[in-house]
Amino acid sequence: MRAGPVGVFDSGVGGLSVLRALRAELPHEDFVYLADSGFAPYGERGDDYVIARTRTVVERLLQDHEVKALVIACNTATAAAIHLIRQAYPHLPLVGVEPALKPAAALSKTRRIGVIGTRGTLGSARVRALHEALKDQAEFVLVPCDGLADAIQNDDAAQIAQLCARYMEILGPCGTQAGQIDTLVLGCTHYPFAQHQLARHAGEGVHLIETGEPVARQTRRLMEAAGLLKAGGDGRITLLATGSVQALEAAARRWLQLDIAAS
Repeated sequence: MRAGPVGVFDSGVGGLSVLRALRAELPHEDFVYLADSGFAPYGERGDDYVIARTRTVVERLLQDHEVKALVIACNTATAAAIHLIRQAYPHLPLVGVEPALKPAAALSKTRRIGVIGTRGTLGSARVRALHEALKDQAEFVLVPCDGLADAIQNDDAAQIAQLCARYMEILGPCGTQAGQIDTLVLGCTHYPFAQHQLARHAGEGVHLIETGEPVARQTRRLMEAAGLLKAGGDGRITLLATGSVQALEAAARRWLQLDIAAS
């Protein structure tokens, strides 16, 4: 099992932000990344749809690629389906992503925190429960960002700029003064690829939190506990897409400096 790859999947190219962190944390491991872009977006669909797609993708990664661990690099899929995947595959090291509300609450000084994500993620029972558990620690302003993940997926610079400006205005004043949002949670794995736009609107002194590095550290911990870490070698990357392979290849070149063919 140590020779098998680690599976990573997202509804599109956003999960490459998590793959970037995983490669830095686990340089000897092989990875299979699957972008389910032919069936995206997940974030504006119902739970039944997301659960069905998650099950299909996980089965493909297990059967065709014999992955030894799995990272669900999609907030929406994690919220809707990770508990079902854990039930179906109890011995599979499995890590999901969710908006980093708890780390944000620990970091914020103004106690006012912005959370941006897809409508599916922010409306999920998982995020609602997390929000409820932390409501006494900080005030969270949740803003669903319809269309932003899709604009990033399509590398539409004009649309990315327009949507970032719109949603940051809806979020409200950011800054380090009382009553301002001093911490912004990026609740979709696509959003780190628009971080410079979001940071420009947020202004100086505002912390932007993504989940790639914590997910990578947790993946290492689970694999180490299961005796699945490779001792050496250069990690190989396999890229798969259910939609445009050219879009995935271009995103991997742009954001990970990976010049490899997808299939």
